[in-house]
Amino acid sequence: ILIRYSPKWSILEIVRLLKQLTTYRMWQKHNEYLSQHFWKERAFWSDGYFSCSIGNVSKEIILKYIQEQGR
Repeated sequence: ILIRYSPKWSILEIVRLLKQLTTYRMWQKHNEYLSQHFWKERAFWSDGYFSCSIGNVSKEIILKYIQEQGR
Protein backbone atom coordinates (compact mmCIF):
# COMPACT_ATOMS: atom_id res chain seq x y z
CA ILE A 1 0.00 0.00 0.00
CA LEU A 2 1.34 3.39 -0.93
CA ILE A 3 -0.22 6.21 1.07
CA ARG A 4 0.37 9.84 1.75
CA TYR A 5 -0.45 10.97 5.26
CA SER A 6 -0.24 13.96 7.52
CA PRO A 7 2.75 14.08 9.89
CA LYS A 8 0.32 14.45 12.79
CA TRP A 9 -0.45 10.70 12.40
CA SER A 10 2.03 8.06 13.47
CA ILE A 11 2.66 5.00 11.31
CA LEU A 12 1.35 2.86 14.17
CA GLU A 13 -1.96 4.78 14.20
CA ILE A 14 -2.35 4.43 10.43
CA VAL A 15 -1.59 0.70 10.42
CA ARG A 16 -3.91 0.09 13.37
CA LEU A 17 -6.73 1.99 11.65
CA LEU A 18 -6.24 0.17 8.33
CA LYS A 19 -6.29 -3.21 10.07
CA GLN A 20 -9.37 -2.33 12.13
CA LEU A 21 -11.35 -0.93 9.21
CA THR A 22 -10.53 -3.73 6.77
CA THR A 23 -11.33 -6.41 9.34
CA TYR A 24 -14.62 -4.72 10.20
CA ARG A 25 -15.63 -4.35 6.54
CA MET A 26 -14.71 -7.93 5.66
CA TRP A 27 -16.87 -9.26 8.51
CA GLN A 28 -19.66 -6.89 7.61
CA LYS A 29 -19.72 -8.05 3.97
CA HIS A 30 -18.84 -11.74 4.34
CA ASN A 31 -20.00 -12.74 7.82
CA GLU A 32 -21.65 -16.02 6.82
CA TYR A 33 -18.65 -17.34 4.90
CA LEU A 34 -16.03 -16.13 7.39
CA SER A 35 -17.90 -17.60 10.34
CA GLN A 36 -17.21 -21.04 8.88
CA HIS A 37 -13.44 -20.49 8.94
CA PHE A 38 -12.83 -18.02 11.75
CA TRP A 39 -14.85 -19.49 14.59
CA LYS A 40 -12.42 -18.61 17.39
CA GLU A 41 -11.24 -15.08 16.55
CA ARG A 42 -12.31 -12.45 14.07
CA ALA A 43 -8.77 -11.47 13.13
CA PHE A 44 -7.12 -11.33 9.72
CA TRP A 45 -3.91 -9.55 10.54
CA SER A 46 -0.75 -10.50 12.38
CA ASP A 47 0.53 -8.28 15.17
CA GLY A 48 3.48 -6.90 13.20
CA TYR A 49 3.92 -4.62 10.22
CA PHE A 50 6.68 -3.14 8.07
CA SER A 51 6.86 0.42 6.81
CA CYS A 52 9.43 2.61 5.11
CA SER A 53 9.59 6.02 3.51
CA ILE A 54 10.44 6.46 -0.15
CA GLY A 55 13.02 9.21 0.31
CA ASN A 56 14.34 10.37 -3.07
CA VAL A 57 12.69 7.61 -5.10
CA SER A 58 9.84 8.61 -7.39
CA LYS A 59 6.27 7.59 -6.74
CA GLU A 60 6.19 5.75 -10.07
CA ILE A 61 9.13 3.53 -9.09
CA ILE A 62 7.47 2.64 -5.80
CA LEU A 63 4.15 1.86 -7.53
CA LYS A 64 5.97 -0.43 -9.99
CA TYR A 65 7.72 -2.18 -7.09
CA ILE A 66 4.39 -2.72 -5.32
CA GLN A 67 2.69 -4.03 -8.46
CA GLU A 68 5.47 -6.56 -9.06
CA GLN A 69 5.32 -8.07 -5.57
CA GLY A 70 4.53 -11.76 -5.59
CA ARG A 71 5.42 -12.34 -9.25
